[in-house]
Amino acid sequence: MPEVADGERVGLVFVSHSAKIAEGLVDLAAQMAPSVALVAAGGTDDGRIGTSFDRVSSAIGEADAGAGVVVLCDLGSAILTTETALDFLDDEVRSRVVVADAPLVEGGVAAAVAAEAGEALDAVVAAARSAVGPGGDGGAADAPDGRGDGGAAASVAPSDAISASTGHVRRETITNDDGLHARPAAELVKLASTFDARVTVNGTDARSLLAIMALGLTKGATIEIASDDPDGGAAVDAVAALVQSGFGEH
Repeated sequence: MPEVADGERVGLVFVSHSAKIAEGLVDLAAQMAPSVALVAAGGTDDGRIGTSFDRVSSAIGEADAGAGVVVLCDLGSAILTTETALDFLDDEVRSRVVVADAPLVEGGVAAAVAAEAGEALDAVVAAARSAVGPGGDGGAADAPDGRGDGGAAASVAPSDAISASTGHVRRETITNDDGLHARPAAELVKLASTFDARVTVNGTDARSLLAIMALGLTKGATIEIASDDPDGGAAVDAVAALVQSGFGEH
């Protein structure tokens, strides 16, 4: 799949039977991915519930900056409309458009954050699909202790895999009034994605937005930021500094 060139990011198209749903999702994702082309393709041409070939085709063209386009759909007929639109694209354009088999909201937000981080098309598609866990119940299934109950999920498990002699570990406290909600979680993921070294938060991959949000981290929670990569110290320190700053919300 195409690599992301300088200044280019993968675009996203949200296809829904409801124009309001598609537009609302663009508003939501834009809070975490302001540099990404996010295009709504909801409703019919005359404003009714349904989908539109022309709207989907136009949205793909608007979202395509050369790095590729990920399309997310809400219901089966939206997929059919999108596939029909793909059939009418030039071969070159069609080769860089992927319809992601992922939940519209969770997958769309995860894909938007990956695109904002400058990830290539295949990585953005993978981020969208990460919203489908092993049991089909979303990214929370991939996150340790991701029960979403705040208290239990916020506790820090002992780090058996990483020690001071083999890796890098920092412990910080969440100070944001609303905890690690969508926007600061997205900031954490985008920062972690800028480093080659893998970083974890409470044992969860710091590059996975849905897994981080599934931890249910509330204000006052102590978290463990770690990397077993010998060169992971800078990444751990950067994430720790972001947490200390309150993710820019203070």
